[in-house]
Amino acid sequence: MAFDRYLRHDQLSEALRDLVAQRPDLFTLDCIGRSFEGREVWLMTATRAATGPASDKPALWVDGNIHATEVTGAMACLYFLSQLAERDGIDADVTRALDTRAFFVAPRLNPDGAELALADIPRFVRSSVRPFPWDEPPVGGLRREDVDGDGRVLSMRIADSNGPWKISDRDPRLMVRRDPAETGGRYFRLLPEGTIECWDGVSLELQPRREQLDLNRNYPAHWRQEHEQHGAGPYPASEPEVAAAVRFIVAHPNITGGVSFHTYSGVLLRPYSHLADDSLAPEDLWTYQKLGARGTELTGYPNISVFHDFRYHPKEVITGTFDDWMFEHRGVFAWTVEIWSPQREAGIEDYKFIDWYREHPVEDDLKLLAWSDTALEGRGFVDWYPFEHPQLGAVELGGWNTLYSWTNPPPHLLEREVARFPAWLVWQALVSPRLELFHASAVRLGSDAWRVRLAVHNTGWLPSYVTRHARERVRGVVFEIELPEGARLESGLPRVVGGQLEGRSHKPATPSSWAGWGGDTTADRAQAEWVVRGCEGTVVGLSARHERAGALRTSLQLA
Repeated sequence: MAFDRYLRHDQLSEALRDLVAQRPDLFTLDCIGRSFEGREVWLMTATRAATGPASDKPALWVDGNIHATEVTGAMACLYFLSQLAERDGIDADVTRALDTRAFFVAPRLNPDGAELALADIPRFVRSSVRPFPWDEPPVGGLRREDVDGDGRVLSMRIADSNGPWKISDRDPRLMVRRDPAETGGRYFRLLPEGTIECWDGVSLELQPRREQLDLNRNYPAHWRQEHEQHGAGPYPASEPEVAAAVRFIVAHPNITGGVSFHTYSGVLLRPYSHLADDSLAPEDLWTYQKLGARGTELTGYPNISVFHDFRYHPKEVITGTFDDWMFEHRGVFAWTVEIWSPQREAGIEDYKFIDWYREHPVEDDLKLLAWSDTALEGRGFVDWYPFEHPQLGAVELGGWNTLYSWTNPPPHLLEREVARFPAWLVWQALVSPRLELFHASAVRLGSDAWRVRLAVHNTGWLPSYVTRHARERVRGVVFEIELPEGARLESGLPRVVGGQLEGRSHKPATPSSWAGWGGDTTADRAQAEWVVRGCEGTVVGLSARHERAGALRTSLQLA
């Protein structure tokens, strides 16, 4: 499969079906819901069927493309699935992950919005195409669209003596801010390419989009109403695309972590979006930092807190996001990955993700133009060209072709960028808690009486409850015994609920008593015991399960 283009819904659907046809031993494809316009929201399950069903294994959730124009997310998911198939039996970690874990992958949560972005004549919305908060179409103002029919939505440069921009004397393509006290020059206004409805010849306002939903504000955790947060929908999980994901995740408590692919900034984002790091349990913060450090090592992307380092305004926060919901309500570690950094591609290394857009040196813009000229062969930035606008008359069109330079990698760089992530996703699956058999035994107590014992342990790095935040609301290990006809339980209950199993994630860096280390106790183990009365040779069934760490079954002969 070539990853040098972006796929529309029918093409993506075909690619997913092809993977299932090629590897039915690894993949199953399900429709978990339908979008506002009726398109399938696909969910691919990846695990080795021969080693048990996905429901019996710890699982990682992966999704992409919840925002309409961020089509790289879907391709990152598809690339990950293709790598699982390709590397199975070759890469030891991939093989072990498919044997012992499961992946639930929803490549495109927002198929309707992506179809608009990928159309021959594109139209850009934030997320869903459902009209919100009002059903009637907007009137008046500048409607952003492709006015000259070339398949691009660029910018308009309009001469205006009171405009805030001027042409840079260092590169005529570059628009720079007019100095605060400057007069007497040639100045411009910059607006999105589009047409103006009901123009009075004076006022230029942007027409609000009819589709103002942001699906990544519609998740249940700390959801806020429209007057508090724009675009969050009428109620939590009101939108069919989000509701499909929420229903599936809640119905699968074996999901131990999640990653959502967005664009852009080239960064790994972790919760909280609305609270400082000191609001997390220290153990959870430390674990998040370890997971992030490994992510940085494998992807090259820095890992940061949204609240501390990725806020759109220093006095505002966002809520109702996927990763906050996964951590706050589901009690698992989740990430938002912003794929692709044009700045880093242009050699701008030391920049603050959001703050850069408010203030940066002109040299950065010149580096970006030079990058477009060389690495993108001039396709990223379109030189200004004259156009006779239907309302404004003579203007110039040009500027960044943002969809395939800023918002997403240009197609020839797509595979290189999405190839950063499979190893980190596999690693996150492998550090999940994993319930395995430690010991099963039957000891004769009398002529037909037996003490039966089942002991299990957690061989994963994370504890069975995953986060300290979730510890009190996650059920412990459930042990069960099944007896054949003629045998009976003399002592003990047929179902016993035990405690949690610790992992290795909270170990100190050195085995020092100063660090609070008290030795390696067996908190990673649990057991259940029964007294069974039955004939020698009787076979009893034993099982243990944990909603996050998986399930195991074994049989034991009384002998």
